[in-house]
Amino acid sequence: MHVVAAKLTSLDPEAGAAIRVIERFDALVEGRTGVEPILRAVADITRCPVRFVDSERGIALRVDVDGWSGPPVSAPDADWLSAPVTKGGPPALWLERIGSCTLVEGMVLDRAVFAIREAIRREQDDFIGPVDVADAVSVVLDAAAAEPARLEAAHLLGLRTKDVCRVIARPGVPGQIELQGRNGASPLRIAAARRPTGSPRTGIGPAVTVLDLPKSWRQASLALAFAAEGDERDPGPSVVSAEELGTLTVLAAGLRGAGGQVPDVATLEAVAATAPWVLETLVAVVSHASLRLAAAALFVHHSTLHARLATIERHLGWPVRDAPGRLRVHLALAARRYLLHPPEITG
Repeated sequence: MHVVAAKLTSLDPEAGAAIRVIERFDALVEGRTGVEPILRAVADITRCPVRFVDSERGIALRVDVDGWSGPPVSAPDADWLSAPVTKGGPPALWLERIGSCTLVEGMVLDRAVFAIREAIRREQDDFIGPVDVADAVSVVLDAAAAEPARLEAAHLLGLRTKDVCRVIARPGVPGQIELQGRNGASPLRIAAARRPTGSPRTGIGPAVTVLDLPKSWRQASLALAFAAEGDERDPGPSVVSAEELGTLTVLAAGLRGAGGQVPDVATLEAVAATAPWVLETLVAVVSHASLRLAAAALFVHHSTLHARLATIERHLGWPVRDAPGRLRVHLALAARRYLLHPPEITG
């Protein structure tokens, strides 16, 4: 076959390339490879993302040109180049490209379909079954799950053992896994489909390898507890990274033991009830290097800010314009956010 391909290439390069396609897929079939390596070969030859969906068997896989695989997150485009896996059946294999099919692409689709049929027939009992993303994500993030179970769930999600990922936590939504881009590619997020809550609050866990994802999930959940809605009632940063919490992680442990009884938070709530601008004013003060910058962020004159702070200090019972007072306010605000929306998981 090598000799035939070489001679044919000298006469007709495209025909020679088609012969090499046959050679490559024959080797995959002879090597008894599974569906995923076949799809990687398709993506590599065509330099185009490819997906395979078999609803009857619950199979859904997508492979990009860098070899990353995982469940597709959108429906295929009807105009993409495609081929059925069962004769007369619906399209099941797609090249994510619109346009006319070249000789090489046509040969790739034909040989890939044959190879996939052989792989499914041969590996029916061992092939990846229906990919329930929510269940797989749940297992990957569960510290109590056995390591083999977490590795298998990660495989179903298209994750490799040495991949670097982080967990993104949002209110009422299962943990979202963000895979750091392979070979310079953009990060890709894996999550179960879930109706958005409308809240901007987001907690970001540290970057870890796949087996340490439960740790990233715990820390993302903790970071989410310190994230604010960003409105008048709950002002402050809506996106918080666990890696930026520092000593606040110790504060969180103390708050869990305090049973929600924190005197400074109670005082803060009482003062906030006196005027709608109290909380956002204090957030601005502790978030900026100077009162002038805080006033600019609030769109008020600095004299107005000083007047507000004088009123707040009178009700609080401690100064907020010196370093110790600012720190006390900062901790009280952080504790208040934590108590408003405590983490779903701890530990």
